[in-house]
Amino acid sequence: MISKALILAAGLGTRLRPLTDVMPKPMVPIAGRPLLEHLVRLCVASGAADVAMNLHYLPHVVTDHFGDGAAFGARLLYGLEAELLGTAGAVNNFRDFFDGPFFVLYGDVYLDVDLRAFAAAHEASGAAATVGLYRVDNPTECGLVDRDATGRITRFVEKPAVAFTDLANAGVYAMSPGVLDYIPETGFSDFGRDVFPAMLAAGERLYGEVLDGYVMDIGSPQKYERAKAHVAGRDDGSAWSSPA
Repeated sequence: MISKALILAAGLGTRLRPLTDVMPKPMVPIAGRPLLEHLVRLCVASGAADVAMNLHYLPHVVTDHFGDGAAFGARLLYGLEAELLGTAGAVNNFRDFFDGPFFVLYGDVYLDVDLRAFAAAHEASGAAATVGLYRVDNPTECGLVDRDATGRITRFVEKPAVAFTDLANAGVYAMSPGVLDYIPETGFSDFGRDVFPAMLAAGERLYGEVLDGYVMDIGSPQKYERAKAHVAGRDDGSAWSSPA
């Protein structure tokens, strides 16, 4: 079982202004709760009650809401970034914390998925890292993953000019501590552009698992409205709604 998680919560959310003028993007409300609260509760329900968060923009909005996490069944650890460190560089404030397998969740992606099944698939494969995947209608706008028949990833390309699959990175990872060896201890680093390609080049076992459930990146106003509609039971099930 995976008992720890990192939720990436440092995003600015410029496309969601004016809402994000007063709150970080992961704190935008969905069904009366911040998106980040939905993610924390998902982690806790999945057995990962020890949750680290990287913060940058308006960090007090997050800490004022969550405190130490006890009210949500979690034990929270915060790391403040004076400058944005990227999806992978965010790990550096918590290296000693990740002494076993852990989840990474993007704080601007609404998830209603089975993380326990995802963790089980990761452990069964013996992978150094497993990337959660979902199917998209606009693949050239996403980080795409190519897999062999066993699920092992053979290519990982951020926003390619020509799509080679419709399987995209859902912003959910299960990782072994060995992944930290591929993350520079200082400076900016991104999982999709830097870490995963380096792991593939080194021959590491990197797998992709299609998630069972609902995935929605809320980075644009249109997708944010889709996520809210889904939670309210009004989603029509069209593009961007599900891994299928």
